[in-house]
Amino acid sequence: MSSNTICILGGTGFVGHQLASQLTRAGYFVVVPSRNMERHRSLQVLPKVEVVNADIHDEDTLKALFAGCHAVINLVAILNENKRGEFKKVHIELVEKMISACRSSGVTRLLHMSAINADAENGSSAYLRSKGEGEKLALAATDLNVTAFRPSVIFGEDDHFFNKFAGMLRKLPFLPLTCPDSRMAPIFVSDVAEVMVKSLCDKSTYGKTYDLCGPEAYTLKELVDYTNRLTDLQRTIIPLGDGLSALTGRIMGMMPFKPFTYDNYLSLKTPAVSSSPFPSQFGVTPKTIENVVSKYVGRGDMRGRYDDIRQRAARDKDQPA
Repeated sequence: MSSNTICILGGTGFVGHQLASQLTRAGYFVVVPSRNMERHRSLQVLPKVEVVNADIHDEDTLKALFAGCHAVINLVAILNENKRGEFKKVHIELVEKMISACRSSGVTRLLHMSAINADAENGSSAYLRSKGEGEKLALAATDLNVTAFRPSVIFGEDDHFFNKFAGMLRKLPFLPLTCPDSRMAPIFVSDVAEVMVKSLCDKSTYGKTYDLCGPEAYTLKELVDYTNRLTDLQRTIIPLGDGLSALTGRIMGMMPFKPFTYDNYLSLKTPAVSSSPFPSQFGVTPKTIENVVSKYVGRGDMRGRYDDIRQRAARDKDQPA
């Protein structure tokens, strides 16, 4: 394996695709482990990217993956537990195994994706406390030259935020909105990836944690209203108060696919914004949602056009001859 190789855990996800692309353009080779490499052909077509079948929760497998690598990047995270203990397994125990495997394999550079408001002791939710514990473990490994990043909501063409709400608005005649007053500062996925790539060989970032937030803060309702305008559907948004939001989380949290949970509700109670300015040392000016989101959400995007055609066909079918 080339000494210019980066192993990305969690590299098959939304951020991982963008990061792998930018790393290869910067001259790196990238290895991305996956439980099912056949599902990630979009990564495999990138030059200098290798997707391999691997169980990243097996420490011996991690050691083999990391052997000869220049650095390891950890993007692995889950927002909800399908069963008790998954936050601990993914956000804490995996970090412990990753650190041990780095040491055994001679890797001395580690980038760790945390989360805004991650706090092992005082996090408002189990998610934020577990992310905080994982971040603390990573930064405590001072022999690995660790840099941690704490992004707010990440957006981009294939995101699970604006696209999710756009899809809901297209399917529902009205949208009950939990935690409408929650505040966040969305950050563009390309800006996150660029900062991480630039930090790799920057010794001044060792041992540091960086908040990554966009240039503007919004309430969740403002962001959903903006999405509503882009789709040109003008659905009715019904803001839910704290009591109904919490109850919705408890009820939906019992569903198999868990679209929203009580723990999500607790996370949203803490503003996903930063009191620190965007780190200037990386030379990145974060893009606003207005610069980007309208290009992939709305009547002009392929998804929107397809839905419009389908809705018109359904209406025409119901019209009398």
